[in-house]
Amino acid sequence: MPTEPGILAFHERCEAFYPADAVNASIEQQRQWYDALCAEFDAPSPAGLTRQDERLAGRIPVRRYRPAEVATETRIFYIHGGGFVVGSLDSHDAICAELAHGARAELVSVDYRLAPEHVWPAAFDDCYDVLRSLLAGGRPLVVAGDSAGGNLAAGVVLKAKTEGLSGVVGQVLIYPALGGDLVNGSYVEMAEAPGLATADVAYYREVLKAPADNPFAHPLKASDLSALPPAYITAANFDPLRDDARNYAARLAQTGVDVTYREEPQMIHAWLRARHMSPGAEQGFRHLVHGVARLLGTR
Repeated sequence: MPTEPGILAFHERCEAFYPADAVNASIEQQRQWYDALCAEFDAPSPAGLTRQDERLAGRIPVRRYRPAEVATETRIFYIHGGGFVVGSLDSHDAICAELAHGARAELVSVDYRLAPEHVWPAAFDDCYDVLRSLLAGGRPLVVAGDSAGGNLAAGVVLKAKTEGLSGVVGQVLIYPALGGDLVNGSYVEMAEAPGLATADVAYYREVLKAPADNPFAHPLKASDLSALPPAYITAANFDPLRDDARNYAARLAQTGVDVTYREEPQMIHAWLRARHMSPGAEQGFRHLVHGVARLLGTR
């Protein structure tokens, strides 16, 4: 367990809305709990920032954020987490707004289809279709995502390279789930970590029903990670997903990709939501914004 009082208070507050055994509840109940949790950690919008909801590729809901100060034509494409089961444009609204504001760049978030109603590759296809639609406008992108969204971000960046799609200039993976071995490393060491257990990861994989050998679904299984865009990858120490981030960063670096890797020593999964109540999360968010800004060229 971490010892920082702020993150411990955050975890206790989370469990009041989203219990540790939430995956045993119905999908409808999980979503109700998650929506209430996200509302609990809502935050004021940065001054001057505007939002616009629309659909891309003719069918996929997105939300565009434009901060008061925009310092680059490069945009952020953000993919939310939630185990592929929960989450929406609203669940990560405050996070996206603050990230766009801090990095001084426009941001587009996506409301991809969720499992179990829509199993693999529905969410992946939605994210890739939005990626292609955004790139068709001729402006470069930094692709970012947290948790399940980090999985989708890494996957669509891999596919973009495979298909020769240009314009992705950076990738930002925040405590991503990348398909690591559930019986080794942090999946064992942090099997009962606060906020996310290894059994939860197994549950989300089962619900998604992605092919076990598909590198777009499990980026750690990709045989070639060379020539990918620069990356900022951040992990939480007290998280079964920690080694997914650590190992992916190491493999990218070994192929010559420019990688910044940061591991938050006192953080747990989903620490982004704690940025206004935990000193460690606040510091981690500042580093995240700086890392995104560096990829955008605004720092």
